Amino acid sequence: MANASSASAMNPTNVERRSDREFVATRTFDAPARLVYEAWRNPDLFRKWWVPEGAGMTLESCEMDVRTGGKYRLVFRHPQFDGPMAFFGRYTDVVPNKRIAWTNEEGGEDQGALTTVTFTERDGKTLVSYSELYPTAEACDEAIAGSAEGLPGQFAQLDQLLAAGW
Repeated sequence: MANASSASAMNPTNVERRSDREFVATRTFDAPARLVYEAWRNPDLFRKWWVPEGAGMTLESCEMDVRTGGKYRLVFRHPQFDGPMAFFGRYTDVVPNKRIAWTNEEGGEDQGALTTVTFTERDGKTLVSYSELYPTAEACDEAIAGSAEGLPGQFAQLDQLLAAGW
């Protein structure tokens, strides 16, 4: 495997608006799908790469039951906010090494995005496609201006984790 910095340069993260309510981020990782999937499924690995460096945030707790019907709860802290911020929902479709889909219910069950991550392996590398579908165009606009900007940094950290072999 290439070192982390060259992997990031060779495998950029592309973020694009797919429709007025959806954006998609894609990136190829120099690792098989089973390892990339494990970094998304295993809470101990997930917490090592999910919060972008320099965001000023910490991931205080990470509860993930990654199976269809399972639930998750992530609690973050940021110095700008009084107290923790919780993000939670349920996994709607999990196919090991292929797909993880979940709801984002912190804004109310009908207000949050549906997130789908797919893992497509070819020649020992994995294309990750990360899609967020929002109930409104305005909610998608806010996400693109906010959390979507962090995805390249998060994915670069995932590259580093994979290159280090955990």
